[in-house]
Amino acid sequence: MRVTPVAVAFTLALALGAHAQLQKPVPKRAEPKAPAAVVIPASQTSQFVRQQLRTMTLQDRVAQLVIGVCYGDAPGPQSAEFAKYKNWVRTLHLGGLIVNNRVQYGLVRNAEPHAMALFLNQMQKLSRVPLIVGGDFERGVSMRVSDSAKFPFNMAYGAARDLDATRELGRITANEARALGVHWIFAPVSDVNNNPANPVINIRSYSENPEDVSAHVAAFIDGAHMDSKNPVLVSAKHFPGHGDTSTDSHFDLPRLNAPRERIDAVEFAPFRAAIAHNVDAIMTGHVAVPALDPDGPPATVSKKILTGILREELGFKGLVVTDAMDMAGLSKQIGKGEAAVRAIEAGADVLLMPPDPEIAIRAIMAAIKAGRIKAAQIDRSAQRVMEAKVRVGLYKKRLVEIDKISGVLEADENLNSAQTVADHAVTLVRNQENVVPLSNAAQSCLVISSGLKTSSFGQKFAEEYRNRAPQVRAIFIDNTMPAAALDSVVGDTSSCSAVVFATYTTSPKIAGALPELVERLSQAPAPVIFVSFGNPYLATAFPKIAAYLAAFSTAPTSEIAMVRALLNELPITGHLPVSIEGFGQYGDGIQVQPALRAAKPKTPDAPTAN
Repeated sequence: MRVTPVAVAFTLALALGAHAQLQKPVPKRAEPKAPAAVVIPASQTSQFVRQQLRTMTLQDRVAQLVIGVCYGDAPGPQSAEFAKYKNWVRTLHLGGLIVNNRVQYGLVRNAEPHAMALFLNQMQKLSRVPLIVGGDFERGVSMRVSDSAKFPFNMAYGAARDLDATRELGRITANEARALGVHWIFAPVSDVNNNPANPVINIRSYSENPEDVSAHVAAFIDGAHMDSKNPVLVSAKHFPGHGDTSTDSHFDLPRLNAPRERIDAVEFAPFRAAIAHNVDAIMTGHVAVPALDPDGPPATVSKKILTGILREELGFKGLVVTDAMDMAGLSKQIGKGEAAVRAIEAGADVLLMPPDPEIAIRAIMAAIKAGRIKAAQIDRSAQRVMEAKVRVGLYKKRLVEIDKISGVLEADENLNSAQTVADHAVTLVRNQENVVPLSNAAQSCLVISSGLKTSSFGQKFAEEYRNRAPQVRAIFIDNTMPAAALDSVVGDTSSCSAVVFATYTTSPKIAGALPELVERLSQAPAPVIFVSFGNPYLATAFPKIAAYLAAFSTAPTSEIAMVRALLNELPITGHLPVSIEGFGQYGDGIQVQPALRAAKPKTPDAPTAN
């Protein structure tokens, strides 16, 4: 580090005047304030942005293309974590941040909304150029933020066949996001889930039908753009399509092994719809697609896919943003700096969550110096980023009012919208002997597979069920339990009028010894009602179950809806958005209307809950 005369003088002053310093109070450093608002007419946006870019160094323009990750908490101003973020925004001049979740002991911890907004306000005050802040708000902000309406997963919207609800979700998500200080929604998921073995897209997709997916994608975009007072960017993802894959790109590189003609007709359809409805951005997928690029690189670093197809063939003019660059689908293939360079070379405008933003910036600067990337390309991408910042009003207002957040997130209309969709999404796929709705709820038994021991999955389901049938026997199990332990805990089910087996996994298979347990229960006298809140394809492994209900969502609103469906409190009107081998085809769904029942004599007490 170069030592300046000023630094030397300052050091001497400290040494010689230490006693005086102890006697004098240290002046309090002024709280940084955001620059004054700037009103920019739409007709002058490009001119304004060009003027702003001229004030930046080339490295600063490169930094505008980088979005670092934060976690929605508010680290103390003296902490190393705060110092890291301060360095990102004040020294490196990153273009923005994305709010992600921390994972502790295998469980996701959502951000507290007020702490999150406080932190984002702090970062905005520190940054010379307004920061654009993003979030994976696929089901409202509830995917990343606590104390908000728990919207169902996308596939529930597909099962409910409710485009108006999807449009409303887009509108609500935009309002929630802006209240928190988020301007870029990394949604809607535009993948067509036509592979039952897909471990990562699954119920995040609307359907296996490309026309349905396209319609919901368009509706979400339209809804998110509806309120001019809360402008946001929306991103269709994961181009060129992640639905027909069997590998999770968070852990390895998936392959889409479909011919070009099929990809044109199926995978590209939702992205065409998104472009037609003025989507602001398209997110790349870390997916190898040999039919589009025979060399087989992840699409994120393929110029043939991002420039040749997305830009030139499909005519997309907006922002191209990578999926998270710390995902193993990319990072296992290419090193940190090289991945950043190759993504920009391929045609990406924005690098999302590079493992080390400073390494990414340095690598791109070196690539420019070596002639691999032209400065003009950086300028074009930086112009798109800056124009997006103007479009969402960041130069007019970059801070949020923290005392107004709860009123937006806790609005009754949000919860009502979420619950209505969850109610309409419940789909009855099999119903032998008309066991659903249950005729004797108190005598039924619940076996709830919550996944991890520490998971909260199933708690709301059991609570709502017990509110209606206090004597119900509710048994919680998890996939780490050996067969002997499962048999001991579940015990004899012969006294149960029916066994409701509920699972929350989105994996292609139920783990551990649970499949054997379900098989044993299916052979017992009490009929088994298999309830899937997660992966809808799981039932294919259990052909002997008496009934099958799918919610297509693990959200608490879906748990409430399932209890109401089981206990004859609401119509069952959902339709399969995907085909399930041995159970039903796309569009199937047994429709059940609530029946009025005569009062029955009081039943004997059921076994007490475990």
